Amino acid sequence: MFRVNEDYLKLPGSYLFSTIGKKVAAYTAANPDKKIIRLGIGDVTQPLCPAVIKALHNAVDEMADASTFKGYSPDLGYDFLRNTIAQKDYKDRGCDIAADEIFVSDGAKSDSGNIQEIFSKDTKVAVCDPVYPVYVDTNVMAGRTGVYDSETGLWSNVIYMPCTAENDFSPELPKEVPDLIYLCYPNNPTGASITKDALQRWVDYANKNGSVIVYDAAYEAYISEDNVPHSIYECEGARTCAIEIRSFSKNAGFTGTRLGFTVVPKDIKTAEGVTLHQLWARRHGTKFNGAPYIVQKAGEAVYSAEGRAETQQQIAYYMNNAKCIYEGLKSAGYSVYGGVNAPYIWLKTPDKMTSWEFFDFLLETANVVGTPGSGFGPSGEGYFRLTAFGSYENTVEAIDRIKKL
Repeated sequence: MFRVNEDYLKLPGSYLFSTIGKKVAAYTAANPDKKIIRLGIGDVTQPLCPAVIKALHNAVDEMADASTFKGYSPDLGYDFLRNTIAQKDYKDRGCDIAADEIFVSDGAKSDSGNIQEIFSKDTKVAVCDPVYPVYVDTNVMAGRTGVYDSETGLWSNVIYMPCTAENDFSPELPKEVPDLIYLCYPNNPTGASITKDALQRWVDYANKNGSVIVYDAAYEAYISEDNVPHSIYECEGARTCAIEIRSFSKNAGFTGTRLGFTVVPKDIKTAEGVTLHQLWARRHGTKFNGAPYIVQKAGEAVYSAEGRAETQQQIAYYMNNAKCIYEGLKSAGYSVYGGVNAPYIWLKTPDKMTSWEFFDFLLETANVVGTPGSGFGPSGEGYFRLTAFGSYENTVEAIDRIKKL
């Protein structure tokens, strides 16, 4: 009889957003007359910008012509996109990243979940707490997290770095040295950001201890403050210790189109001289057939003058929503955080409610959906996440409902 990978059986419960979806579906079925406003999942609502649509149409027309038809994409990405990324996202910011260190994929979620494959099973992992669930769950699947404690919500072999209001949602450098450190800035779910000086301390720590940082920069396009870095490679020494993951989903609305990339510099080496670049290239080439040509052409259009202007308008739209949520909740007496360099608002639940109690309360009394903080880890208990990705009209209405509670 066949056997399954028992590490998968260790995963507690269901994925956070699947649980939310089931709860909302059940409530909607029981209350079909209610208008539900969803500020929970981080999915964009504005359509793809005109420059991207034009590039998609042009690329589709190419596919209809035998002389310009494209089959399998290069598994590491087309040169036209990798060269553009290298120039616009890195060289223009003074970062030493070459096009052949960029691996184009179908999104940051896939890459953040797959990158752990190239590390050994006994790799010691450190994560911020609260944390994007994919980081922990994929390491559970890899069998390196140890035993789960259902009372604390902690895995025995994971180093948790608490991020709470008491430390401004900024983790301390861990005393127990990890091999792999996950950092996400601007942060999902707390909306916190990190200064260049603070990020430099992490880079110095990783180089000193032989650790690797997986830096999730999916929300870098939302940064508005000058002292907040857009890339970890703005820090000296990052080429020898940092992998960076980027996404087109939030900066250009590609959640339904799917495109992202991961940067793996050639300077990150094991003690034996093996480069992570060659391992990721082998993994990428073996398990991935390349992002579609038409989507990569759309990605290239994001960097055009028109694309930049149009996507920045979309980002401004969402950040205006974030301001509306932040100021509205603050005026109603809530303790709120984030919403400045990120499209997420992190709030303290009122009246000592647990985060799931507040979820049910909001759903049933205001018909507003958010995300319980405990779903992101133990330090998320007592907090709640709202996203700025809805329409402005729905965002205003949702906050008015909450203020009336």
